[in-house]
Amino acid sequence: MEIRPEAVNTKPLSFENTEIAFKHESNTDLRRAYWLFKIINLNFLVKIGPPITNFAFKIGLPIKPLVKSTIFNHFCGGETIAECEPTIRNLQSGKVGTILDYSVEGENDETVFDDTRDQIIATIKRAKGDAAIPLTVFKVTGVGSFEILEKADAGLSFSAKEEAAWQKIFDRVDTICKTAFDLDVPVMVDAEETWIQRTIDLLALNMMRQYNQQKAIVYNTYQLYRHDKLASLKADYQAAVEENFLLGAKLVRGAYMEKENKRAAEKSYPTLIQPDKTATDRDYNLALRFCVEHLDRIAFVCGTHNEQSCKLLADLLNEHEISHNHPHVHFSQLLGMSDNLSFNLSDAGYNVAKYVPFGPVKAVLPYLFRRAQENTAIAGQTSRELSLISKEKKRRKI
Repeated sequence: MEIRPEAVNTKPLSFENTEIAFKHESNTDLRRAYWLFKIINLNFLVKIGPPITNFAFKIGLPIKPLVKSTIFNHFCGGETIAECEPTIRNLQSGKVGTILDYSVEGENDETVFDDTRDQIIATIKRAKGDAAIPLTVFKVTGVGSFEILEKADAGLSFSAKEEAAWQKIFDRVDTICKTAFDLDVPVMVDAEETWIQRTIDLLALNMMRQYNQQKAIVYNTYQLYRHDKLASLKADYQAAVEENFLLGAKLVRGAYMEKENKRAAEKSYPTLIQPDKTATDRDYNLALRFCVEHLDRIAFVCGTHNEQSCKLLADLLNEHEISHNHPHVHFSQLLGMSDNLSFNLSDAGYNVAKYVPFGPVKAVLPYLFRRAQENTAIAGQTSRELSLISKEKKRRKI
């Protein structure tokens, strides 16, 4: 099961090279990105945008073309897999892979859950045998009721109807993972809110036990802004050792902090979120070290827009004399963000893949609004994007 490291690449890594970062962007694309981030930088527009846009869709105003040509076009690949093809090829031209992410969320209908399962399976089938799509992904709440997962997490008894709904969730997850196994395509299970995450963790670990005997096919996601997740990663590694399977791990900082802390305060229980960003950064970087030190048993994805963590992982691979393109190590960022990380890492020989969301414009709006809000919430993120784009515009004299 051990994978021997190859010779270490020696190409220097810099996240300041905008020529490499934006080589895949035309002058028109670069100008559009510049004005989009200028708008995102105006916090009040990000706050009033969602209710205005939702209202416009609700009363039938023809705003879809505007949304699709601006924020949707920047952060999404298209409405269908076929529409994502130009993005897949464009990323591939810069040696960056694609993770097709069907981003319809917030639904609560069995027919929609079945359709979402089928869309996820379609992404796995599209990825088969294509190095341009090295990983796939899904959210369990995309294929099952949040309420059922919440009840399972709380250890409450199901009615007969709820038991049937739970079985359907399990069956959909298993069908997705089995398809990934049969087609030899890794699939990541996204993390969600803490009050359903224990159930998702158990599902993912059971899938690993079944499908990760010879290769890391199923990956679970560890949100390191939770103070208990470094311990979870180590416990799952121990289970993998004892039960002889490979642990697939996607490491992220986290996506639900405000919601988590608000719920903990409302329900008067101790929050699982770290006390501060320093603690989150510490655990994230410790998780990177742990994975690198146990690469014979762990395959992992470093999902981050944090330059320091990306540099740390690059340095760790060199320090341990591990090939930049080792099959157990991937870097990952979101489409439309941190191209200076993605394309400079890929240029230095590392495995890199971008999340490329797709789905009907109206259904993907919640995802798009989160992206815009995250850019304003992460200290310096929008300013960093703007400064890099401005630097490249100046270099091109446009």
